[in-house]
Amino acid sequence: MNERLKALADAGVSIWLDDLSRARLTSGNLAQKIAEDSVSGVTTNPTIFAAALAQGDDYAEQVNALGDEIDVDYAIKQLTTTDVRDACDLFADVYAASKGYDGRVSIEVAPTLANNTGETIAQAAELHDLVDRENVLIKIPATEPGLPAIQQTIADGISVNVTLIFSEERYREVMDAYLSGLEAADAAGKDLSTIHSVASFFVSRVDAEVDKRLEKLGRDDLKSKTAIANALVAYGAFEEVFGSDRFKALAAKGANQQRPLWASTGTKDPGLPDTLYVTNLVADGVVNTMPEKTMDAFADHGEVGESIVGRAAEGRAVLDEVTAAGVDLADVFEVLEDEGVEKFIVSWNELVTTVEKAIH
Repeated sequence: MNERLKALADAGVSIWLDDLSRARLTSGNLAQKIAEDSVSGVTTNPTIFAAALAQGDDYAEQVNALGDEIDVDYAIKQLTTTDVRDACDLFADVYAASKGYDGRVSIEVAPTLANNTGETIAQAAELHDLVDRENVLIKIPATEPGLPAIQQTIADGISVNVTLIFSEERYREVMDAYLSGLEAADAAGKDLSTIHSVASFFVSRVDAEVDKRLEKLGRDDLKSKTAIANALVAYGAFEEVFGSDRFKALAAKGANQQRPLWASTGTKDPGLPDTLYVTNLVADGVVNTMPEKTMDAFADHGEVGESIVGRAAEGRAVLDEVTAAGVDLADVFEVLEDEGVEKFIVSWNELVTTVEKAIH
């Protein structure tokens, strides 16, 4: 057991791997990470699956079994949900031991649906049924059309990983969608204790975008501070919402908190410490989903930083300073959301091309 990763887990941070492939499953690599690196969950996205399917012939047998007369969307769903189902089975003991808190595996609705509420709701239900495991999380982006889809999917009793959150404002809308979904589920007589959710708040991409703007403004002194400050503010919003009377009423009926998940935690700037967005985002109950490179770096030399509980004002002060320097944060967050959706669509198209070649 790696002691540094264990110390992070002991501080209450759930360590999830931001990667999945059939090779990880069949080689025993993922099982080893669960046993030795305190890994308690996995997240996936279209980029991850595009990379997995493009490499080697791990999927050849299943592709051949599907035949050549099949629709490419159907093939993608079959290939990706098989990996996710197998990963869910691998995490079954973690899931049971944590009473549903961990042992989770995420699969994302097609990014091409990011601005279509109805189709997102339909595909979330379809993916949930295809994987057919209690510990699956369906990823839905926090776009404006995504918010009602999140609410309805939660109301339907399906656990959700809300992705692509960049701002406190959007995060508050996400938490409201979750609570509204729980209220509807309760009204429909559903067991609230079976519904779980995480809210994926993106970190390093914020510094990457803001630092470019600070450089142009000649304010290098403020570089690489915004992302962590933004996360502190977001965590403060979480503390407020899940300490509210509204949530307490739901908790009395068995509802779970929607846990903050730090996403995009690999550093983009090689000049920054490679464990920056892990060390500085520690709190009991959060998730940090890491690329393998970041996880390995923390295993080698990572340190558990001070807790972020109660530090929202500290983050707010930094954001105010960045705004005063001339950075339009509202524009930053809008650009990052649009780019996030676009990047996943590009990866999705690569995935479609890869699978098309394989099945024809």
